[in-house]
Amino acid sequence: MSIPRDDVHEPRFVPDPRAGRREHVLPGNREFVEGDRIARPEGGGGSGTDGSPEGEGEDAFTFQLSRDEFLDLFFEDLELPDLVKTRVASETSTVRQRAGFTTDGPPVRMNLERTMRHSMARRVALRRPSGAAIEAMERELEQLRSGAITPADGASTPTRIAEIEALLARAQARRARVPFIDPIDLRYNFFDSVPRPVTQAVMFCLMDVSASMDEDMKDLAKRFFMLLHLFLVRQYERVEVVFIRHTQQAEEVDEETFFHDRLTGGTIVSSAFEEMLRIVKDRFPVEDWNLYLAQASDGDDWREDLPRCVELLNERILPICQYGAYVEVARNAASGQDPLAGNPSALWNAYDAIEERHAHFARRGIARPADIYPVFRDLFHRSGIEA
Repeated sequence: MSIPRDDVHEPRFVPDPRAGRREHVLPGNREFVEGDRIARPEGGGGSGTDGSPEGEGEDAFTFQLSRDEFLDLFFEDLELPDLVKTRVASETSTVRQRAGFTTDGPPVRMNLERTMRHSMARRVALRRPSGAAIEAMERELEQLRSGAITPADGASTPTRIAEIEALLARAQARRARVPFIDPIDLRYNFFDSVPRPVTQAVMFCLMDVSASMDEDMKDLAKRFFMLLHLFLVRQYERVEVVFIRHTQQAEEVDEETFFHDRLTGGTIVSSAFEEMLRIVKDRFPVEDWNLYLAQASDGDDWREDLPRCVELLNERILPICQYGAYVEVARNAASGQDPLAGNPSALWNAYDAIEERHAHFARRGIARPADIYPVFRDLFHRSGIEA
């Protein structure tokens, strides 16, 4: 990234001129035709070989983003919606947490407010003379000695002076015996190690790999799930990802098989939903886990299977899920056409009633690789922030 020295312009991302492939037309070219390979010019970019006795400037400020910094920017303001269920898991680490006060500890942990409260209670209980009371007696003694005032009770001035001097001596002695801060007053913040409540979530990735999904369509679906998987692993400490692919039958597979296997066949979408429910029942108790669904398909399904899909989503899956997302890829992804243009797919039409009934279910279409990231941000942007 290059930042211009001119303060008027804002920094912007531009292609690195020293790398990559570029196709452009050079005006006035009479020597080369399309397909010619042009050797990279040697040297450092300037022209001429003689030095210059004058002139000064400043290079543009450039920097590189690390992988972690780039991913932080890439996934900024994104989150899984409605993470609400928490429990203390056995594999979690502990965290230091405030657990009251103690009478022993390092000075850096001293709680001044609680220490002063105990100091004041002790001084009041022991009747330690205050500084204001001693100052009042000293002021009265000085005035009696100077003759500015006379005793109010009719006693003689020498008698009152002797009485004040005795009271003042006892108050000063008592004040010296009862310190302002005593070691028993000291209180320190106490921290204890406690298990940290961990928000547990599982994302079910359901991908259609039937024969109606050509290689371009599968590539779009896999790119979306790759981005989703990277986001989950990067942003969350404890999120399980379950990969399910389906033709006329569904099966749970590992990451390698999900993204690289070339299985194909017929299409029964409900088989993926039934496999998801089986896994939830066996491994992910609904009371402990936040469940999420991400489905990618071209929208084709066996006509008799559509009511079953709607029933499973409406009655069994979405009621236990925090969020569900359906991504439909274009039937001819290579052309870049809008997947929702023309006649909507059978699955898209069947999902109309589901989206109206469940506010936490969303549908989007992808036609080209450039659509994946905007759709992804739209589906998972943080609440209250524009996608």
